[in-house]
Amino acid sequence: MERLRKYLTDEFVTGWGKYERIIFPCVLLVILILSVTLKDNPVATVSAVFGISYTILAGKGKISCYFFGLAGTLCYSYLSYKNGLFGNLALYMCYYFPMQIYGIFKWRQHLKKDTAEIIKTKLSDKERILYLLGAIILTVIGGFILMQLHDKNPVLDAITSIFSILGMLFTVKRCIEQWHIWIIVNGISVIMWLQAYFSGSNCFATVLMWLVYFVAALYFLHTWKKEFSQL
Repeated sequence: MERLRKYLTDEFVTGWGKYERIIFPCVLLVILILSVTLKDNPVATVSAVFGISYTILAGKGKISCYFFGLAGTLCYSYLSYKNGLFGNLALYMCYYFPMQIYGIFKWRQHLKKDTAEIIKTKLSDKERILYLLGAIILTVIGGFILMQLHDKNPVLDAITSIFSILGMLFTVKRCIEQWHIWIIVNGISVIMWLQAYFSGSNCFATVLMWLVYFVAALYFLHTWKKEFSQL
């Protein structure tokens, strides 16, 4: 019991700023209220809550993010299937799910003893260029494949899918560059799910989820840069 209490304290108390302790729970509460008010799809609501919790905890470098991520992945995969976004479906089930399990074990090897947060890293200039070129090439190939599968939005679906693969890899590697990737992915995903919403899909919570992801990515890029500047 003492061990569990220490774990929960490290994850949800230690290392949080006073504004973060207020703002982050309020964001989740607003999502829930709006979803219920607009009679959103229950799965979309649950997916949004788990997904936002994952992003916030990942930004804080807390290993518990992956447990929320696994639950959110299952919900979001279902939504992608129902909305014909097969690139996102394949991404989440074939890549995100196993990578999050791998991330739990990988992060455990690189935790700070005082805060139980991850030790953050950054890529070299050469690595940034190689990863970017690879992502662009795979996006073109992926877009062509999705067109053949009659994906409803092959271009945006390909960009978000391939760059999400890169972003998840950077997350597991604990690289600050992940936030640059997530800003791009989350911004495009807001547009993609808005199109689905206005086409009749009952997924407003998912739109809000990606909008929160976008803002969170900007915030955590700033906080990670600040931490590196103090080293």
